[in-house]
This record gives sequence, structure tokens and C-alpha cells, in this order.
Amino acid sequence: MDKQKTMMILGAGPLQFPAIKKVKELGYRIISVDYDENAVGFALADVKLVVSTLDQEEVYRQALIYQPDVVITSTSDGPVRTAAYVNEKLGKRPDLSYENALCATIKSKMRDRLKECGVPIPEYFAAEDYAAFSNAVEKLNGSCIIKPADNAGSRGVVLFDGTADARGVYDYSRDNSRNGTVMVEEVMTGPEVSVEALVIEGEPHIITVTDKYITQPPYFVELAHCEPSILDGHTIEEIKAVAAQAIRAVGIENAPAHVEIKVTEDGPKIVELAARLGGDLITSRLVPLSTGIDLVGASVLLATGEKPDLSPKRQQGAAIHFIHAEKEGILSEIVLPEGLQGQAGVEEIALYKKLGEKINGTRSSNDRLGHVITTGATAEEAKALGEKILAQIKMRVL
Repeated sequence: MDKQKTMMILGAGPLQFPAIKKVKELGYRIISVDYDENAVGFALADVKLVVSTLDQEEVYRQALIYQPDVVITSTSDGPVRTAAYVNEKLGKRPDLSYENALCATIKSKMRDRLKECGVPIPEYFAAEDYAAFSNAVEKLNGSCIIKPADNAGSRGVVLFDGTADARGVYDYSRDNSRNGTVMVEEVMTGPEVSVEALVIEGEPHIITVTDKYITQPPYFVELAHCEPSILDGHTIEEIKAVAAQAIRAVGIENAPAHVEIKVTEDGPKIVELAARLGGDLITSRLVPLSTGIDLVGASVLLATGEKPDLSPKRQQGAAIHFIHAEKEGILSEIVLPEGLQGQAGVEEIALYKKLGEKINGTRSSNDRLGHVITTGATAEEAKALGEKILAQIKMRVL
């Protein structure tokens, strides 16, 4: 009997759970790594390691002990570096090199690589201290996007228009940056999308393009995702071409890619790129609902060395709308509309927060209160149904 293969999975939270479940279905022995001893994915693990997925040396030490056949992560940026580091040290089949993993997860390195390769991006500066920040703001005429060089989920991202306290804006973003570097970037205007792709032997396979809907400035929190994109066909092709160019520039070899793009008056430009699956339930729920493609399963199969089936099984609209509060305070009441169970097009309604919890308005993705997932014959129908349900949700914040 062949020896059971082992996979080490970095991250065991809710967004990683679909990948863990797929690995289990494939019959792999699972070594699950997460700093949270109560992480939901540990329930499926054969070996549970309460270790930070950002601690590269400790994860490598554990890998030497347990000898996994491959190390993967699913939807988190930081563990992408750790997985690449450990796989490279162990001599495993690469999804991307450690050097390229840095480019895929640290925005200053990403911008430098994309600029070097001629990929369309906004003007940018990496500020290591407040003096460099002030100089960059001046060069961009006082209107710019400020973001941490090393974080995700809209944490620390803010529009600075010259009227707010500059030092406070800098400190807010720097405090959310793991490496202390702050990016100062040109403000891009236009529709925003994400491109969901799987890269096989260096060749990007575009699965779908997702429309993104964001809060009004100064913060940039994603409130809804709808797919397929309702932009015109020519624009979609331009978006796909820029996404593929960025993926090749970063050097992703055998891994998923999630590329965020602004469609400016000068054409599509890269907001960010990630060498992982898209979060916010885009790849785990929306992609299967709209295309019939199990992108989570496909990425796991790719990690095992198999070539997955990426042929679409259906064509319809899917959307997720996030429940959010307009102000800070204590969540004292939240009431969902009745009679939704079994209603056509309503796939899921979930709440993240409990009554009595303090909420911070909507400054990052962690502040969202829940979500509504809907489907329809088209993206417009799915979006309209989600908006209708969202409008019926009643809440009170004191």
C-alpha cells in the first residue's frame, strides 16, 4: 500500500476551511498551522500546530519534523511567503520562488517589479519614515492613497486629500504595516474589478472578472462583489491582458492569482496582485455559483501536481453584499428580513457580530457585520436581489 501523502496547510480560519476540506476529500494527511488554537480548520487536521503562519523558521522547523509532501496556503497574503520559503528550503515543486513571493505580498517590491516589467500601475512612493512620506505627498500634490506596504483587507488604507492631519494619517497606515513601510500612491478613478486566475506552468488561465463596490473615501472597504463583470467586452479583454502581464511579471508558476485592477481613463492599471485565491468568499462561493468551476479544489489539485479541469459548467450571475454600519458604537439590534429561506436566488445570509459588540463603523474588512450571497440569471439580477435584501436588514447602533 502506498504511503499516505501529507500536506501542510498554513491557516485554519473560515476562509481557509474550504481548501482544508478539499485536501481531506483527496485523502491527504493534514498538518494544519494557525496561531489560533480554536481555528475552525483544526477540526479536520491530523496534526494541529498552534504556530503563527508568519513565523517562517518555526514553520520550517515543524516541516522538517513532519516532512509534508507540499506546503500550501489558500487566501492569506502573509503565509504565501512562508509557504514559498519552506517549499524552497525543502526542495519541493515551486508555486513561486521566495523572491517572487516577496514581490507578490509586499507592495513596495510588487510596484518595483511591475514598473520594471512595464505593467500599467499608478505613480507611487515607498516611505520608510515621516520625512519620506511628506516628500511623497508633496510630489503627488497633496492628494494620494496611503496604504501599508505589508498588509491586506483594507487595513490602514486611506485617501489623503491634504485636509486631514498628515501625521495622523501616516501613523494610522504605518501602524497597520508589518514592516513599517507606507505606500503613497496616485489616486486612480474608475470602476474596480478583480481577476480570478489559476496559473499552470507559468501560464495564466483567467476564470472570471469580478466587479467590486467600495465604500466612499476616506476608507476603501469592499462592500460587494458581483460576477461576471458587467463592463463591456473590449474593456474586459484589456483587463485580462493587464492581469496576465502582471502575473507573469511577478513570476507565479503553479498557483492561484487574484489581481485587483482600476479601469482608469488611461486604461486598466494594477491596484494590487496576490499569489493566492481571492478572499471575501469570491473564489469559494461566487466563482462556483457563477461558473460551476471549483477554483478552490482546482488550486489544491494543482498543488498536488495534477492538472485541474477549468472548463465552465454554467453561466449565471452571483453576488455577495456585506452588511455594514455607518457609525461607531455598540450593536444593540440587527433584524434580518423574514421568509428568505428557500427563496429563489438567496444562497446564504450570515452574521459575524453579536449584539453588544463594539463596532468601528467601516474602516476595514474586519468591521463588516455579515454578508448576503445571491444568484440570478445575470450579474445585474444577482446584484439587485442582494441590494433588495440588504435594504430590508434593520440595525441599531448606540
